[in-house]
Amino acid sequence: MESEPFCGNGTAGRKLRARNVFFVLCKFMMKFMMKYTLLIFALSCTICSCTDTQQDLPSFEWMEESERPDVAWISQVGAKTFPEKRIYSVNDYHAVGDGVTFSGDAIQQAIDACHESGGGTVTFDSGKYLTGALFVKSGVNLRIDKDVTLIATADSTAYPDIQTRVAGIEMIWPAAVINVIDQHNAAVSGGGLIDCQGEVWWDKYWAMRKDYEQRGLRWIIDYDCKRVRGLLVSNSSDVTLRDFTMMRSGFWAIHIVYSGHCTVDGVTIRNNVDGKHGPSTDGIDIDSSDRILIENCTVDCNDDNICLKAGRDADGLRVNRPTEYVVIRNCTSLKGAGLITCGSETSGGIRHVVGYNLKAHGTSNLLRIKSALNRGGVVEDVYVTDVAADSVKTVFSVDLNWNPSYSYSTLPPEYEGREIPAHWHTMLTRVEPEERGFPHFRKIYASNIKSANTGTLISASGWNESLKIEDMGMYNVVADAKSGGRIRFSDHFRLQNIRLKTDHKIVFENNTGLKKDIAYTDF
Repeated sequence: MESEPFCGNGTAGRKLRARNVFFVLCKFMMKFMMKYTLLIFALSCTICSCTDTQQDLPSFEWMEESERPDVAWISQVGAKTFPEKRIYSVNDYHAVGDGVTFSGDAIQQAIDACHESGGGTVTFDSGKYLTGALFVKSGVNLRIDKDVTLIATADSTAYPDIQTRVAGIEMIWPAAVINVIDQHNAAVSGGGLIDCQGEVWWDKYWAMRKDYEQRGLRWIIDYDCKRVRGLLVSNSSDVTLRDFTMMRSGFWAIHIVYSGHCTVDGVTIRNNVDGKHGPSTDGIDIDSSDRILIENCTVDCNDDNICLKAGRDADGLRVNRPTEYVVIRNCTSLKGAGLITCGSETSGGIRHVVGYNLKAHGTSNLLRIKSALNRGGVVEDVYVTDVAADSVKTVFSVDLNWNPSYSYSTLPPEYEGREIPAHWHTMLTRVEPEERGFPHFRKIYASNIKSANTGTLISASGWNESLKIEDMGMYNVVADAKSGGRIRFSDHFRLQNIRLKTDHKIVFENNTGLKKDIAYTDF
């Protein structure tokens, strides 16, 4: 053992003791500063992070101060957790990336093993993997890297029937290519490709539709065809979908239903490939779900690009679950029916929606609100701002009675008294009293929009004097359009700071409380 130095009691001893005390104090101060410097740095990072989030919020200065929404909830949307931990390779379970060998069973074994061991990341060696329905479990991140492609088999037996909700009603339907059902803290990520090979389902639909229309069954064809979705998140929470590309989905590409705190970030959807496009191939559908974040996505499809839904008709009113607290930002829509669409399934209500920093190129509608007179529900508190659009058909579309041939179910006489499927009965159940099926649209606003090569600026209509659209507005819009469009059966519709180049001005019919500030200009 090293002995303590002898200091003595003289002047030299006192100096040596003082020096030792000084060194001890210096050592203590250095440890103290290092410890708390790291703490202060960590706190400053947290504060900076919070500040950056606040700076990213959209401005609502274009509204009257008393009417501006409280959007503090924006910071609370999206997944709160992300799976990490150990790596599991599907190739260790004999998956083969040759694009020919069916590897769905091997991939599922890797997912199950990862989940049962406490979670982690499931990876692939580079290659193309043929698969059927996959079921991602809690704690698992299915990572599809840039050099990996998942190819969905066209064999319908690879997608087992499940109880689900689709197109607004609960029924039996095939599982999706990738499924997250009754799970939490799960993810699908990576820069790779999911090719759903949906043409087989598209061809099936068109053949059936031709036959069904001849028999007066247009209203049920979408349900009878049972096309495979791309990715389903159902009854789950804290799910992240990030950075992959999905193409050629048989039906809706991404469907999030009965779920909360989910993030869709950096996903590209390409359903229009090689001049072909699938019927009713929505991009991203948020269905009776809450606290959802959609950001940095690009959607090219044949129907609604990003769509919010909440059930339809009697079945949707029975479930009565809203879609609420949804943020859509930094996204781009290409071909498709609507950059942001609410409906037509509105029965449970759609509310508290904010979209900002968006782009639309060649999309049919920029903001689209639609329902039918047997849907019911309220669509309210929808704010879309800071949008650049080019070659869109309609900037702002509102329709309480959308697509009657699809929206209203009537059984042809020749089917009376015959046995019909359970989901036919669901669709034919009438909403009573009739007024319960009337949808209500209010507090919906679009602002800070620049739109070039536009078809129609606005097409917004209530149903009659007793069923109007209420408290809506467009603010700070610069557009050139073939037609200004029409607003009818509205109450308190506001058009403020509208600069419009058109040969056909906006037509107004049966409106109350209308405020107009429109400059028809040549720019």
